[in-house]
Amino acid sequence: MIRDTDIREYVRKLAGVFGPRQVILFGSHARGDATEDSDVDLLVVMDDVEDADDTAIKMRLQIPRAFPLDLMVKRPCEVNRRAVGNGGFLRTIFAEGRILYERRRPVQ
Repeated sequence: MIRDTDIREYVRKLAGVFGPRQVILFGSHARGDATEDSDVDLLVVMDDVEDADDTAIKMRLQIPRAFPLDLMVKRPCEVNRRAVGNGGFLRTIFAEGRILYERRRPVQ
């Protein structure tokens, strides 16, 4: 079974290398009903992304892990628009998901 500490360590490394705005765990691990066959589902919100699929591939390749991973990369404008609009899947992620990382905003 995949341990929560292993997921958090992966997210810590991902944040250190790629500097995302936010990383959200969703799916069975977030709901607490993961099984031996479950993968880890992460939504990574990135400010400066030209090709989300390419960025997700780079994340998978550059940061080793010992568990299956389904990684989705989105820009903030995509997340904001779909979370409140007709994007049911993203709305579910935000309703059930757990924020594992959130970049601190500078004090103004």
